[in-house]
Amino acid sequence: QVYLVESGGGVVQAGGSLRLSCVASTAYGYSFSNYEVAWFRQARGKDRAFVAGIRYNGGSTDYADSVRGRFSVSRDNAQNTAYLQMNNLEPEDSALYFCAANLMTLSRTPDQYDIWGQGTQVTVES
Repeated sequence: QVYLVESGGGVVQAGGSLRLSCVASTAYGYSFSNYEVAWFRQARGKDRAFVAGIRYNGGSTDYADSVRGRFSVSRDNAQNTAYLQMNNLEPEDSALYFCAANLMTLSRTPDQYDIWGQGTQVTVES
């Protein structure tokens, strides 16, 4: 089994930056490098929304239109870690950010992921 823990959230002024980390713990026989990883966010009163994703080998990435050009997703499989670099943050980016993983496909749909972290809060003040 694989367990995910996010960190790096906080309070930042508009225009600032944060880098989120998603560290995976794997049981024997499981390898983080086999998993597709995506970042989602959920603002208060709203549905969970796709932010960015990265293929198991880092070979390709995908971004929501709202963050493309400002956010960058990456991973270091040797460190069992995925990252979300967030630049030029806007108040609309305030949300609880989750990383998620699956073995099947890089998807923008939350239901496609069966492994989730607990989330890390990002608050952007204007």
